[in-house]
Amino acid sequence: MRLTVPRPRSLAGQLFAMQAVLIAVVVAGYALFTYVSDRSQAEEAAARQARAVARSVADSPSVLSAARTPDPTAELQPYALKVMRDTEVDFVTIMDPRGIRWTHPDPRQIGQTFQGHTERALRGQTFTETYTGTLGPSVRAVTPIRDGDRVVGLVSAGIRVEQITQRVQEQLTALLGVAAGALLLGAVGTYVVNARLRRHTHGMNASELSRMHDYHQAVLHAVREGLLMLDGQYRVALINDGGRELLGVAGDVVGRSVAQLGLPAPLTGALLASEPRVDEVHLTASRVLVVNTSPVSGGERRGTVVTLRDVTELQSLMGELDSERGFTQALRSQAHEAANRLHTVVSLIELGRAQEAVEFATAELELAQALTDQVVAAVSEPVLAALLLGKTAQANERGVELVVSQDSSLDDGLLPDTLPARDLVTILGNLIDNAVDAAQGTVRARVTVTARTQRPATGPELVLRVSDTGPGVDPAHAEAVFERGFSTKPAGPGGRGLGLALVRQTAQRHGGSLTVAEADGGGAEFEVRLPLREPGTGGGVTSTAPAGRGAGGDA
Repeated sequence: MRLTVPRPRSLAGQLFAMQAVLIAVVVAGYALFTYVSDRSQAEEAAARQARAVARSVADSPSVLSAARTPDPTAELQPYALKVMRDTEVDFVTIMDPRGIRWTHPDPRQIGQTFQGHTERALRGQTFTETYTGTLGPSVRAVTPIRDGDRVVGLVSAGIRVEQITQRVQEQLTALLGVAAGALLLGAVGTYVVNARLRRHTHGMNASELSRMHDYHQAVLHAVREGLLMLDGQYRVALINDGGRELLGVAGDVVGRSVAQLGLPAPLTGALLASEPRVDEVHLTASRVLVVNTSPVSGGERRGTVVTLRDVTELQSLMGELDSERGFTQALRSQAHEAANRLHTVVSLIELGRAQEAVEFATAELELAQALTDQVVAAVSEPVLAALLLGKTAQANERGVELVVSQDSSLDDGLLPDTLPARDLVTILGNLIDNAVDAAQGTVRARVTVTARTQRPATGPELVLRVSDTGPGVDPAHAEAVFERGFSTKPAGPGGRGLGLALVRQTAQRHGGSLTVAEADGGGAEFEVRLPLREPGTGGGVTSTAPAGRGAGGDA
């Protein structure tokens, strides 16, 4: 025989049982208290009624007159019976000072001695007591009949305890009905409330809820990705450690609106959106985040669950991969051109024109070497030199001339370790790509690159300047051009509007600045200034409105 351990009752079930018992005890206690109180009040009312009847009879002139006659019973018995009927008392007994009855509801008891206490009444006092007489237990009042200062008789009026009990029982029936109604109403209300609680707690008991809370806290702090939960008014209801780090918020942000967190406008807009967002890329001051939002609804909007993934490193690697892919394409194109030139040289030799073949090959070598010498002479820093050579080949393939300005001067070893080559590739690579896109298709399409160091009063800095012959940047877009998602060209499969935003983010991370102005001869000129020292508080991004037309580059 297999024994099964019963599962503990759910939290809602335990609360229902406790509330049901509590309501039953309260109602029963109130009913008992009311019954005892009503009985006490009924006995007091009976005592007052008996006292009033007894005093009225004792003060009646006809009773005093009959007490002086030889046979008081003849006049007083009918009078006493009439008073009993009119006042609804169970007996009115009139007696002489010795306690011999003149009247009684049972005529056989007339002439017998009164059963009860009379001493206080003989002293002129009126009192009440509960005593068992010939009619059973009763609440009675005894008062003297006075003839001046002399007591000539006594009057006792009373109500049987049985009659009092009957009156209380009539009230008790109504009381029990009210108590039963209150108990039923309380039980129904408790059931409804606990049914709602059971739905919200999913039928779990207290230990299960506690265990789930512990798991919740452990998972919340263990997950490296950012987790943010917003309520229906877009206030922060929950945020884990990863979310605080990725968003760059500190302090107690729970209960604050998303709009008060100081996040970039595009990211704030994504968090405030009512529709879901899937794998959207957004930038903060120092990170590239992938944001997913999912509304929580259960018949009504209850809030939003937001997950954040840090892809800063991945984005940098993708930028490097794009550069490598461009280099590969450039090498493929150069290999194709080299093959064509080699076929030309071979054909000239086969035609017996060896001298012309040598001159042709030498001219091509001199042109390639001149380009390499020009770039290396101006920028001997290996990463930037390799980037410029690759971008030059790519630009030539697209019909754009890429030149390095004569005032470029950047020697190897000048850049500090705090300025990694990856960030330089991100900055200069995106600026050149945008410039080539803007210049392509224009007359005498050209992109001019300047890379040099200088030492102003504020300290040594690296200047990277890229200008193009494109249509320039519209003054109305001078600031928006740096925002993530802004672009004047149709979006491709991977989307647009991230290049300049990444450039600005990288520049700010190193305490630098990014500006845009109109280039000499038209087009746009973007300039990045990076301090060649440990970054301080960081430089802000400024924007100089150009007088150009349209928008150049992929913003």
